[in-house]
Amino acid sequence: MALYRAAWRWHFYAGVFVTPFLLLLALTGLVMLFAPQLERVQYRDLLTVTPGQAALALDRQVGAVQQLYPAAEVTRVRPPAAPTQSTQVAVTTQGHDLTVYVDPYTAQVLGQVDQSSRLYAVAERVHGTLLLGDTGDRILELASGWALVLTATGLFLWWPRPVRGRRDWRASFIPQRAAGRAGWKNLHATLGFWVAGILVFFLITGMAWTGVWGEKVVQAWNTFPAQLWGAPTSTVPTAALNRDGEKVVPWTLEQTPLPTSGSAAGAPGVTGPVTLDAVNRYAAAQLPSYWIALPGGRDGVYTVSASTMSGDLTDARRDLTLHIDQYSGRELARVGWDDYSLGAKGMAAGIALHQGRHGPLNYALALLSCAVIAFLCVSGAVMWWLRRPAAARRLHAPPMPSPVLWKGGVAIMAALGVAFPLVGLSLVAVLLLDLLVLRRLPAVKAVLS
Repeated sequence: MALYRAAWRWHFYAGVFVTPFLLLLALTGLVMLFAPQLERVQYRDLLTVTPGQAALALDRQVGAVQQLYPAAEVTRVRPPAAPTQSTQVAVTTQGHDLTVYVDPYTAQVLGQVDQSSRLYAVAERVHGTLLLGDTGDRILELASGWALVLTATGLFLWWPRPVRGRRDWRASFIPQRAAGRAGWKNLHATLGFWVAGILVFFLITGMAWTGVWGEKVVQAWNTFPAQLWGAPTSTVPTAALNRDGEKVVPWTLEQTPLPTSGSAAGAPGVTGPVTLDAVNRYAAAQLPSYWIALPGGRDGVYTVSASTMSGDLTDARRDLTLHIDQYSGRELARVGWDDYSLGAKGMAAGIALHQGRHGPLNYALALLSCAVIAFLCVSGAVMWWLRRPAAARRLHAPPMPSPVLWKGGVAIMAALGVAFPLVGLSLVAVLLLDLLVLRRLPAVKAVLS
């Protein structure tokens, strides 16, 4: 009983902190799942064209964009992957990232969309930073770490306890009809069990992008080493090719510096004059759909990228990134699935699953999971409301276990601190808050109890 009460108490306080953020992540996740379909309707006139006899040179299409936006910098191009698709040209002008859509058969500019205004981009900013930049990123990383605690303690509470020597497994797997709080509790527990594994998967793959555990720990250990290319490198990370609401660089390459043009390094690649069209032909012979990033300055390179990150592929085993010298056309780097570390392979495959891009079943499961997670947040709050005494002026947390399981608590705190640094720091902060502040403010401590 003491262990059950301890788990319940941990589950409660973790839920108080995590629930608002988990609900927000679930709802914005739903928006991001629906956004591509909605945007295909919203921007139908920009995305689709009437097929012609032959597409014009890519250089000519980009030239039409440069003529319309003479002060803009063209950063990358996405050639159409089907005869009815338009060419997408990414430009930066006056501090804004625009996607300009061009008819590949006439070089007519169809229109443009500001990246920051796209539904997906807005939802992604909320989903990743709460619109608070690095501060929001750290808050969400902390909440995600505690959500793992919430899930682990929730599974412990779900485990059926014996009644008269028997465990009722059926009631643990299938929701039972019951009135009041008992009904909410049973539904919360059974749905929580079924979605627990998916929630952990969402949390881990999402945390791999965060600024501390993701960037400093996991990604740092799985970043592709540029030294293997044997080509001179710049100080610009490959992640610089990404932009608001549009990640095109594989996760394992984000921290890897871009190579530079102008050396004798590399393997044979583009033959003849090195133009955008020549690079496009070279890429089209190897990939069905891809982005081409243009050289950034005199030392820059052409980068061809097709990955699960960009949505060009759903099979991570076909990921491919090429860096091409803008002068010689030599292939300075080629990175694909076989070059990824184990962690990078897990992320490359996990990204498509996380975003519901692995076919209709994966998409439906992602939608259902987000909806269930949102329901768990609401049902948890409802259970607390039904349990608390009327007119109570405190949180009415579950009682402390007796005896206090301090050894187990210390072990859990230490393990969490090692695995997830921000969670460990938050535990220390809460401990200091309790020792140095709350004990001197009994009225405040009573409200939180």
